[in-house]
Amino acid sequence: MAPITQNPSPHVLSVAPMLDWTDRHFRYLLRLVTRRTRLYTEMVVDQSILLGNRPRLLDFSPEEHPLALQLGGSQPEKLATAAHIGEKWGYDEINLNLGCPSERVQGGGFGACLMLEPERVAECMAAMRQAVRIPVTAKHRLGVDELEDYRYVARFVEKLADVGIEVFIIHARKAYLRGLSPAENRTVPPLRYEWVYRLKQDFPHLTIVLNGGVRTLDEAQAHLERVDGVMLGRAVYENPFVLERADARFFGLNRWPNRLEVAQAMLFYAEAQLEQGTPLWAIARHMLNLFKGQPGGRLWRRLLSERACRRGAGVEVLRQALEQVQAEADRRADKPLVSLATD
Repeated sequence: MAPITQNPSPHVLSVAPMLDWTDRHFRYLLRLVTRRTRLYTEMVVDQSILLGNRPRLLDFSPEEHPLALQLGGSQPEKLATAAHIGEKWGYDEINLNLGCPSERVQGGGFGACLMLEPERVAECMAAMRQAVRIPVTAKHRLGVDELEDYRYVARFVEKLADVGIEVFIIHARKAYLRGLSPAENRTVPPLRYEWVYRLKQDFPHLTIVLNGGVRTLDEAQAHLERVDGVMLGRAVYENPFVLERADARFFGLNRWPNRLEVAQAMLFYAEAQLEQGTPLWAIARHMLNLFKGQPGGRLWRRLLSERACRRGAGVEVLRQALEQVQAEADRRADKPLVSLATD
């Protein structure tokens, strides 16, 4: 397939918001692999932003742009205030979570259960749009429980479009509010990509982004024949270098990262973060899969798992692990660790 390089949509490729995973340290790691793929925060509850420690919840590194803040909530006034704070904090987009089916999120009256209240969702999104000048977007499912009907999800999209929402990130499954865990809700309900394609056909003026089950850039590019954007999730966390060719393939950038350079850059990043009181494991846990499938990859994972979690662990853990991985790569020179392509 030919690269997509001419005026790509800002949402042509993105990484999904993932609770406990897409924190600022993992996003910084991803930004070393891809400069332009759109990144999303973990879901942050509006009430937490209003009453909690905002720097801890919202701070990010400038390198993380383009970056979207995903909010959870169901009250227009609170969401509008939280969105305004997010805009002032420097985010490029505010996204509302309408797809999380966890019991804790349901208990708060938001997430996937809001798909049962399209009027409330429209009020929330209208209030958010009025509070900010940056894009406000929706991330939702195709339905919930027995409410699985294309006409319903189409009306849901239409109602939000009527209040000015232009970007819809659609997880191509319905959600079960009872009986399945969040992990099962990502795999058990069948994928219905054809519904997402049909939404693009029925609403050609809207930006439709497909999410769910996409694991490679080849798959993403195939979907882009039918929709405006694709969002990857767990595949990226399991192997950040799934995005190795993203910048060249989707954004026309002449760069090709390699794992050793990324690891070295993360070492410097960790050093600066440790000086601010961040424990090494908060960063190193996101680096476990950096050398997945490469010479020394298992050794790297074992060393970090055993040593980086210790109290007081410093950057020498990363440095020593990197030296051993490099030595392993040198011993297996027939299988190069880095790409032969150059920037």
